[in-house]
Amino acid sequence: MPEIKVTPLGAGQDVGRSCILVSIGGKNIMLDCGMHMGYNDDRRFPDFSYITQNGRLTDFLDCVIISHFHLDHCGALPYMSEMVGYDGPIYMTHPTKAICPILLEDFRKITVDKKGETNFFTSQMIKDCMKKVIPLNLHQTVQVDDELEIKAYYAGHVLGAAMVHIKVGSESVVYTGDYNMTPDRHLGAAWIDKCRPDILISESTYATTIRDSKRCRERDFLKKVHETIERGGKVLIPVFALGRAQELCILLETFWERMNLKAPIYFSTGLTEKANHYYKLFITWTNQKIRKTFVQRNMFEFKHIKAFDRSYADNPGPMVVFATPGMLHAGQSLQIFKKWAGNDKNMVIMPGYCVQGTIGHKILNGQRKLEMEGRSTLDVKLQVEYMSFSAHADAKGIMQLIRMAEPRNMLLVHGEAAKMEFLKGKIEQEFSIDCYTPANGETVAVTTNPSVPVDISLNLLKREMALGGPLPDPKKPRTMHGTLIMKENSLKLVSSEQALKELGLNEHQLRFTCRVQLQDPHSDSDTLHRIYTHLKSVLKDYTIQHLPDGTVMVESIVIKVSSSAEDANAKVLLLSWSYQDEDLGSYLSSLLKKGLPT
Repeated sequence: MPEIKVTPLGAGQDVGRSCILVSIGGKNIMLDCGMHMGYNDDRRFPDFSYITQNGRLTDFLDCVIISHFHLDHCGALPYMSEMVGYDGPIYMTHPTKAICPILLEDFRKITVDKKGETNFFTSQMIKDCMKKVIPLNLHQTVQVDDELEIKAYYAGHVLGAAMVHIKVGSESVVYTGDYNMTPDRHLGAAWIDKCRPDILISESTYATTIRDSKRCRERDFLKKVHETIERGGKVLIPVFALGRAQELCILLETFWERMNLKAPIYFSTGLTEKANHYYKLFITWTNQKIRKTFVQRNMFEFKHIKAFDRSYADNPGPMVVFATPGMLHAGQSLQIFKKWAGNDKNMVIMPGYCVQGTIGHKILNGQRKLEMEGRSTLDVKLQVEYMSFSAHADAKGIMQLIRMAEPRNMLLVHGEAAKMEFLKGKIEQEFSIDCYTPANGETVAVTTNPSVPVDISLNLLKREMALGGPLPDPKKPRTMHGTLIMKENSLKLVSSEQALKELGLNEHQLRFTCRVQLQDPHSDSDTLHRIYTHLKSVLKDYTIQHLPDGTVMVESIVIKVSSSAEDANAKVLLLSWSYQDEDLGSYLSSLLKKGLPT
């Protein structure tokens, strides 16, 4: 039986360095190629040696698909294509293609120029890698080769995020990447049609969470920011440049306007200006409200939010600063955090998920003394708040997507093992489908039942209808009798007459014969008459004839009687039938073996 194999090289029972290998119908596809924010050594990249120990990946992969521009999904792409070696097609949406190289270059600067790391990709490698990218449009079926086709669906989450439907013949897989089933202030909700894939591979970051109402969270967020500002404190909000940043900017901008607040709001420069530029450029990817507003004014040009200069961090008085990156593992957000951590008037609000090993994760788990680089320790006195403005689907959202797509099997990635296990139980219980949670390097093989499409000739259909059967119901299987012809890789079911004509063959009648021994002292003609009477009483719905040539016919079945040469009281019944009456012939032979009524 054919099977689909799925192997996570990253994000198997873990959040970080998403990279999933799928083998389907003889094709090998890499889904995402991310890096891990919690590691600074070789573990930051997926283990590509799993695919091949030596040589380029081009020979082993048919294509690479990137779901969105977050570094845990695209951060290892230049390393994979330029340093390990891959020259095949890389697919991503237009916004992802525009934003991905900016984030990669920014990360390269932090890692190489500031930390001085080697064995890392160069600016040129990022450019060379992006030349291999083929942009995807939503709902457009792209033919990768003669057999493999892919189609992108809107995933919410961040600008340009997409889920992909991968199809080879009648086998298919859907990969969600990261998605959000609830619309927010700047993006719509994820959507997919009822494509019934063999496997749905879904992220499960919030596998056990059902989030409270968004409005309550927003009110709580504004209240905490306002209280800190009122007491003269500073608020640090670590964000990734795109996504939550725009979401929270719109929220604070409208609140500042309404409350007529004067405290400054700043945003890390450079990246964000570019980010907002791309939001304007790809306005069609945002939600309905922003598209409408955009006609009158630009939703991403802020009156109260100004560009940040690093000298501002030492300014006295209250302020709110959005700084990148979002997990406090490097960059400007970490610099500001170090400066403000010692003052209990200040506050840091973590608006999204933090990977283990990052400072964000440590302070959220209550760590108040942090070991920094160079063995120095940092006392954390500022207030730490966690508010999930994360654009991931929660447990309810994941269940909602399963209802939408109706997969035959489920596979969870991008989540923590214990939480996945809980959700796996829920999915199996509610949907009665198998759910898998492979670890990195572990392969799941799912057997598929490929359906073979067959055309049916119009004459055969007309004949079926003329027989007075029920009208065809597309949801119910129906048996059709005919001859199956294969021509140029397509199958057709036709009537036997049409098949003979098309193939230039003569028709032959095939009949089955069966002998039945019977004890009966009467003459042959009397025995035959008794058989005729007996069958008439038993088979009331069939046409039974006693013919002058000394035979009885039941439909196409012929029954003859002759005496046995060895025993005068024994009779030999000869039954003969065509293959159409196979069932009836078998029934008659077993009925007559029981003998005739006395």
